[in-house]
Amino acid sequence: MYMSKEKKVHVKRKPTFLEALIPIIAMLVILTLGKGVFGLSTEPLLILVAGIAALVAFRVGCTWDEMMDEICQKIAKGMPAILILIVVGALVGTWMTSGTIPMMIYYGVQIISPSWMLITSFLITAIVSIATGTSWGSVATMGVALMGIASALGVSLPATAGAVIAGSYFGDKISPLSDTTNLAPIAAGSTLYEHIGHMFWTTVPAAAVSLVVYGIVGLNADVSAGVESEAVTTLMTQLDSMYSWNILLILPVLIVLAGSLMKKPTIPVMLLSSLVAGVEGFIFQGIGVKDILTSTVGGFNISMIHRAGFDPANAAESVTKLLNRGGMNSIMGTTLLVFCAFCFAGIMSRAGCLDVILKKILSVTKSTGSLILATVSSCIVMALTTGNSYLSILIPGEMFRDAYAERGLKAKNLSRTLEDAGTVFVPLVPWSAAGAYMVSCLGVETLAYAPWAILCYMGFVFAIFYGFTGIGIAKMTPEEIEAYQAEKAKKQNELAE
Repeated sequence: MYMSKEKKVHVKRKPTFLEALIPIIAMLVILTLGKGVFGLSTEPLLILVAGIAALVAFRVGCTWDEMMDEICQKIAKGMPAILILIVVGALVGTWMTSGTIPMMIYYGVQIISPSWMLITSFLITAIVSIATGTSWGSVATMGVALMGIASALGVSLPATAGAVIAGSYFGDKISPLSDTTNLAPIAAGSTLYEHIGHMFWTTVPAAAVSLVVYGIVGLNADVSAGVESEAVTTLMTQLDSMYSWNILLILPVLIVLAGSLMKKPTIPVMLLSSLVAGVEGFIFQGIGVKDILTSTVGGFNISMIHRAGFDPANAAESVTKLLNRGGMNSIMGTTLLVFCAFCFAGIMSRAGCLDVILKKILSVTKSTGSLILATVSSCIVMALTTGNSYLSILIPGEMFRDAYAERGLKAKNLSRTLEDAGTVFVPLVPWSAAGAYMVSCLGVETLAYAPWAILCYMGFVFAIFYGFTGIGIAKMTPEEIEAYQAEKAKKQNELAE
């Protein structure tokens, strides 16, 4: 771990607005070309951008030690949330071994009603996505099955694809198992469960609008009852052969929900839930202790199931893709990306670039509504230029974090907006990885399903509306404002020394 030394700060001046913009422009160009055009890995591109930011920092008088100090401070502040993200990986792995997630999928699928195809598509994928914490997994499994049903029923495939994606991202947004749901509080400085609770202000109305539209369209759709998808049948049959269902399998979920409602510390609650899930996997599913520990770190694999009548080699690919996931190792890629983003953000902060940009933003954002509109616009620009949901959250989050505090707004307002305009907008971008993935899974072009993925744009519409009306906007308490001002003054004194 880097240890700071006694040193004198050598910052001579604040960067000019053009100097402050150079790293931002470089980031947009490098990530657009490197990631979007040439398909290069994001992490080294971010390090390159951080290097450009470091050149600006040296130009205004910063030393390398000062930049390292700021990077370490950024990482230290984000570490509690990163640890939660890692524990989520363990949680998913053990919930798979116990059968908790598969059971929610198994019974959730059974509510499919062909006469309400679009509404059902939204609800089913939402349930699966909440249970698994992954929109991509929901689309690749239940989404594909639902597209088969829609094709057989003669229901619009673009409309069904849009409903599938909207439902999947609804679950992804509010699931505590989701990487982006954990990432947004890291970027904004809020906490996981207050972030999830605050998102209901925008996500529930967006979902309601979606369901109303789907209901109206569904009433006019010519569908036939009794059509069954082979993909759904295969999923149900294989899940039934793999697991022994028991009402107690819902206990790990109840532990997390109870911990959230009682405002208990997140990590101990999740570890307890993971422990209970592991015990249930041993008792009810007959999975060995070694495999349970392996699923905690390396993720669950269906080869761990040794139930009579089930052969992992004969499992359908869709079932394997759905269940083989989790483990702390699965989060390491996201964690590395966060560290690289913090390198860039730390250098930008120490050089004073973010302060200069922030002052410019505050000079033109005269109200809470205009601030939220600026946040939404920044997230969408990042999504369009980088096609990456993580960067659409992390970079705007770092840029606007102090702006919200300056206006006396709680950090959860920012984290909510980052998800409303960052996470869910990316699948509407044709050249993004998410957009390409949805097309490959569902067989419908991005621009064809985009109008039907109503939740993916109604969320930030409600966010902007709330910003200008003041509805659903959480304000900081006088004590929180005083603490922020004290922290700000302390940092300014450190820079002045």
